[in-house]
Amino acid sequence: MKRALVAALVLVLVVLNLVQWRRSRRSDEEVIRSFQQLFVARKSILSNKWLGIQAIQHPFDAWVTQEIITEVKPDVIVETGTLWGGSAVLWATILEQVNPEGRVITIDIAERPKLDLARKLPVWQRHVEFLRGSSTAPEIVAEVQKRVKGKKTLVIFDSLHTKEHVLNELKAYSPMVTVGSYVIVQDTHLGDIVPHWYMAPKDWWTPGPLQAVNAFLDGNDQFQVDASREHMLATFNHKGFLKRVR
Repeated sequence: MKRALVAALVLVLVVLNLVQWRRSRRSDEEVIRSFQQLFVARKSILSNKWLGIQAIQHPFDAWVTQEIITEVKPDVIVETGTLWGGSAVLWATILEQVNPEGRVITIDIAERPKLDLARKLPVWQRHVEFLRGSSTAPEIVAEVQKRVKGKKTLVIFDSLHTKEHVLNELKAYSPMVTVGSYVIVQDTHLGDIVPHWYMAPKDWWTPGPLQAVNAFLDGNDQFQVDASREHMLATFNHKGFLKRVR
């Protein structure tokens, strides 16, 4: 009996050591995925603000987007998905430093009351234009085409994060992007790596932006994934920084 107890204790210690060893040998990808899962679970991103306006942006991706804006110096940034206007104000703040005449066109299906807080900011009044409607509605696409014609254009997708909608956005807006500039497809983790937490449970695993990116790039020689933009390792935009190369 004593020997059996000792053997059991030894076995338990061996198993615990193996588990500890396995944890210490986790790959970089496993560590990053664990961080991302914790980051999503805490929902701390919902508390992020820029100049006092709620801006639901992953801080790493916002920093990288800042780098892109600084390098490209676009005349126009087209953003789909305004919400409360925090991200539009963020992009406008950065753009003003590198292209004082630059404009941000932000699009949303709703004009929420909180948007008034963003509209009161001087940087919004100087640089931001709001269009109400679906980003894929023909009249909205035509209006944006008119406003960006002949201008260096950068596009950021942050509206409805389903494969169908994002793919339609890519088809509609990618021709407006100038060579050397980018389409930034945000939240490619939704629907594939983590659920669409803002949707009803039955729709949590609706195909998401990453599948739209893959479908868009299939046979496309005008855009390439710029993997160098994932240099901070953790990102919500995996394969979402698409550079126009021709």
